[in-house]
Order: sequence, then C-alpha cells, then structure tokens
Amino acid sequence: EAKRHQTTYQRPDFHLSQLQINNILRRNEQNVNLPEFDGRGLSPVRKFESNQLPANTPNEDRRSVATCLQSKGMLFGVFDGHGGSACAQAVSERLLYYIAVAMMPKPSLEELESGMQHGRPVPPVLQWYKHRTDFNYEPAALYIDHLRIFWQELLDSDEHDEGSMSFSPPDALSYAFKRLDADISLEAQVPYSNDLKQMTAIQTAFAGCTACVAHVGPDGIHVANAGDCRAVLGVQEEDGSWSALPLSWDHNSENEAEVERIRAMHPPSERDTVVTDGRLLGVLMPLRAFGDVQFKWSLELQKSILASLKSGVDPDSAILHQYTPPNYTSPPYLDAMPEIIYHKLRPQDRFLILGTDGLWDELGNKEAVRIVGEHLSAIHLQAPITPSERQLNLGRMHELLVRRRARASFAFDTNTATHLIRYALGTGSYGELCQEKLASMLTLPEDLTRLYRDDITATVVHLNSSLTRAQQR
Repeated sequence: EAKRHQTTYQRPDFHLSQLQINNILRRNEQNVNLPEFDGRGLSPVRKFESNQLPANTPNEDRRSVATCLQSKGMLFGVFDGHGGSACAQAVSERLLYYIAVAMMPKPSLEELESGMQHGRPVPPVLQWYKHRTDFNYEPAALYIDHLRIFWQELLDSDEHDEGSMSFSPPDALSYAFKRLDADISLEAQVPYSNDLKQMTAIQTAFAGCTACVAHVGPDGIHVANAGDCRAVLGVQEEDGSWSALPLSWDHNSENEAEVERIRAMHPPSERDTVVTDGRLLGVLMPLRAFGDVQFKWSLELQKSILASLKSGVDPDSAILHQYTPPNYTSPPYLDAMPEIIYHKLRPQDRFLILGTDGLWDELGNKEAVRIVGEHLSAIHLQAPITPSERQLNLGRMHELLVRRRARASFAFDTNTATHLIRYALGTGSYGELCQEKLASMLTLPEDLTRLYRDDITATVVHLNSSLTRAQQR
C-alpha cells in the first residue's frame, strides 16, 4: 500500500485536456471589431485581437489600446515590467494620455484647460478598450495634475501657436515618453502627507518597464520603442506569401549601435563596464526603460529618498534593500527616450504584431508573421505541393506533411493573438504544434514557470487595406 502511494506522488499527472488548455490560453483574450468609418473617414484599423499569458505572479506585463478622440488615429501599447508591476501599471495607464494630449489641436487644449479652471466637464481625450481582467485604477489626482501641467506648457509654448496639432505624431511620441518618465521620477521625490501615496510613487520609480507604442493613423504607422518589446508588420506579397517587416529594434546588448550610444555618453574609462555580461552595468538587460531610477539618480538622491521612507515601512520591504550597481560613477546610465520608426501604409500591409519580449523569446519575426498570416488565410492543407517540394526525399516529404497537418489541426482559435501564443509555447522540432509540450508549459508549478518562460503579451492589429487602396487612387 505504502509503495503504491509513494509511486503515485512521485509521478504526478500533468496531462491537460484540450478544453483545459484552451481555457488557460483564452482567459485574457480580447477581440474588438471597429467600425469601418470612425466619423472622420475610413478607419485605418479593422479590428484588433490581444492576449496575455502570465509567468510571474502577479503578471508584470501590461497592455493598452485607445482611440484618440481629439486628433486622428489609434494608440496600441505593450509594456513589460521588471522589479514588480508598479511601473508598467503606471505607464500603461498614463502614457497614452500624454501622447494624445501632445497631438491635440490648440483649441482642444484650451477647451480642456477652461473646463478644469471653471469646474466644467472636460471633453474626453481617449476612448479606452479595456479587458475585464486588465487592472483598472482611478487616475490619481497627482497624475491629472501633472498631465494638466504638461498641456499648460504646450499652450504656453510659442513654438506651437500655428498649425492644427501641438506636435506631429513622431514628436508627440518622443516628447510624451520622456515627459512621463521625468514625471515618474519627480513624483518619487516630492513629500506626501499620505505614506501609502509616497510608497506607491517610490515603488513605481524604482521598478521599471519597457514600452512599445504604435500610433496607427490615416498617414501610416509610427512606432515608438524603448527597450525590448517589439513591433513587426505582416506583409502579404503578390504571390500570397508572407514577409515580416520590423518596425522597432530591440534595445539590448545584441544591438551594437545601442551599446555604442550608451558608451558614448560616459567617460572612456567606463567603456568596458557600462555594458558587461550582456547587461547594463552587469545588472539590467534592457538598455532603455521607464522608472529604474537606481540607474538614473545620483547615489546621494537615492539614499535620501529611501531614508525618508524608513519610518512607516516594513523593514523587510525590498525597496529598502536596493542594490547599487557596480561602477556607478557617471549617472544617468538609462533613459526612456524612444526610437521612432515611420511606415507609410500600403495595400499589402495586413497586420501589425506588438509583443513583449516573452513572445519574441519563443518566436522570430518571420515565424510570428507566418503563423498569423497562415491562420488568417486558412490555406494550411489546401495548397498544392510545389514542384520543388516534389523533389524531396521520403523523410523530408514526411516532415513537410507532419508540419502541414499540425498547422491545420489547430486553426480553431478565433483570436490570432491566442493562436500566436499557442504556437510560441507549443511548437515542436518540425514546426508542428506539439500538444504535450504545450500542456507541460502550461502546467509548470508557479515557482518554476519563470525559469522556463516570461510573461507573454501579444496584440495583433488588423489593418484596413481598403483605406490604403483608396488613398492610392
């Protein structure tokens, strides 16, 4: 009896049914269809689909989608937090407001300010698309105060008296990223009467997050990226095949231009220590990020702010045990300045994938576009074998058929972001979908999951090719 029980516990059954797998994968999926006409003409976006699969507990990724109501276009963002979710949460709530305000025409900004001054309702800036599982917090009064200071400065600026927008989309994106990061830093330095508010502001500033935001408007796509999230365009060629066009570059140690940019900002004596072991100062993997003030502030400021906390805080709190990176002699070492890429939309541009690095750790750009593209065109088994494929030997022909059959057998996800995550975790050695591998990745114990994968967030934006065709006429 005892031996039988012992054997049972040594070999736990991690088998999941198809229904259980689907329930786990689809828990956070979001599907939104958009009207073809948005009241100001043809909409550049037909629909979007999004999903998240956490590895951390709680999830440190965030996502945001909103329509700009006082200017044209939609904003899509993915945010990858580290050192907790506090910074990613704040940035996901606030960044799209900063971008939208920076693009607003001056009369709209004046209407906003007048409403605030006289206690009247202010015109809405964004229409949000929230999923029921997304964290929703009421905007703090301080957040609104700093946003208001931002638009007051835009109104006072002589530079933007003329023209319809305060800033063009690329300038708005760049300015909003830098301004929000500066506000997060400032908010951690001001005194608060409420200990909880002070703790939240400091936690947000000492945590960090990377961000990738796309503005999709009638003129095309502007992508602003700071860190290692990524945006990739899915293009369908004339012969029906799919190709991937990257609209962002990862800011990590594999990007030699980025490493050189950072080295150039510090004395030659630090050339070998600024980026070491593939990390900033040997500690941080992304080379651009919001928050992370332990890579931005002077040591004196860090000590002063943390000392002010000690009275009302749990002595075991991680925030009080900040690790000073080695060779920390000429801060700041980090910034949230985004790299911006513009792409004019064409009829063959079908969709845009935005993903946190948890997705791109598992899939390359081409592979991700092929998975989404084939899923959309549903040609998995129907395509005839090509002349070159007829020349394959028996073993390679078997591999080809296995791959095709596997791609066809799980085309039942209505949400393309879910389909992408399914393949990211479950792809076998032939490119086929392996149920056993997928099940094992979804049943890892909570304390082991992060060793095998990261939080994954994917948003697929389906573009309106009718708009680009109409523009080309």
